[in-house]
Amino acid sequence: MWNDFGEYILKLIDGEKINVAELAIGHFYNLSNILEKYDNINLIKTDIKPSREDIIKDDLKDPDYELYKNIDLIYSIRPPNELQPYIFNLAKKLKCQLIIKPLTGENLSQKLSLMKLKNYKKASFYYYDFK
Repeated sequence: MWNDFGEYILKLIDGEKINVAELAIGHFYNLSNILEKYDNINLIKTDIKPSREDIIKDDLKDPDYELYKNIDLIYSIRPPNELQPYIFNLAKKLKCQLIIKPLTGENLSQKLSLMKLKNYKKASFYYYDFK
């Protein structure tokens, strides 16, 4: 499934140079490991409690907007329901694309009703483009 999710992002950006942020990465690096292999993707990873040196500390309830000023695409895998509106608001303020992959069987926060469910091969997630 993670390869399918990565493939969707690669098709979405269509070879263009892009700045991507994974928010609330936690200890799950499957997708970031895939995307980091591509020269056209500049990826930053953030979490309130970074688990590695390559993860930037940021509190999504009070984000450091300077970190994200050139971001084209934000994604988050299994973010807690209470963080989803903050992620949505950040993407809206940045006018970028947003992908949220909730836990299987979990719905998005009702505040994110604009987002559309996407199914791509074995991957399912919610997507919205604020551009």
